Amino acid sequence: MISDTIRHATRLWDYLSSRRQRGESDAIVVCCSYDLRVADYACELFQAGLAPVILFSGNSGNWTRHIWSRPEAHIYRDRALEFGVPESAIIVEDQATNFGENIRFARGLLPNARSAIFLTKSNAVLRVSLTVPVQWPSIPATVDSPPLKFPDEVSNVVGVLGVIEEMVGDIQRIVEYPALGFQVAHVLPPDIENAWHALVAAGFTGHMLPKKTSEPGA
Repeated sequence: MISDTIRHATRLWDYLSSRRQRGESDAIVVCCSYDLRVADYACELFQAGLAPVILFSGNSGNWTRHIWSRPEAHIYRDRALEFGVPESAIIVEDQATNFGENIRFARGLLPNARSAIFLTKSNAVLRVSLTVPVQWPSIPATVDSPPLKFPDEVSNVVGVLGVIEEMVGDIQRIVEYPALGFQVAHVLPPDIENAWHALVAAGFTGHMLPKKTSEPGA
């Protein structure tokens, strides 16, 4: 029998990853992170012919600054080369530190792209889909991730509890970032709000913004 914590967190995971889509495009743009399975998935889509180029974007984040001595994009590039992707098909962007920069910097490096697939970790699909219209409004885009399930398939780099912390922070950002111009507005369903409140009350606040706790829908 699962705990209330896992039940609430599964709701968030399913919701945050629910906009997964992909199709043929001019480029695969990868928002790098601690989860190298995203790199592997990008290589699979490349080798399936969905796009002729992969752009890996990412410097170091909250987690990866503690596990790698090089930018995420370089780690992902090495993984792609091991996977058999030719170096000529890889672009590396190693300055971005958030989703907005991932997308904005990719836009600068792909001036002729007419469509793109954005890849990210599963629990970030919604946030990326809400960020693209702000940072690259002209691009027809889909957002995808590896088809992973919570809690059994979360990254062992951060573990189940780390991912719950991350998702609680992501829901807060979905609520607050539109007012800051970082994402387009999005209305959360009541069951997602309730799950978020329950996890905040349970103490999963380590990834929240450094200010007073916000309340979805308030």
